[in-house]
Amino acid sequence: MQENYRLIEALQSAGWSAEDSINLIKYIESGDEQFKPKQK
Repeated sequence: MQENYRLIEALQSAGWSAEDSINLIKYIESGDEQFKPKQK
């Protein structure tokens, strides 16, 4: 759990929104393409 917290903090520091951070974690855990990050 501590690793996830660090990941979220790092992503937010890089300018990612909370929603984008959560979707990335969902993608990593599930492999579901709907959560895969897309270039803006």
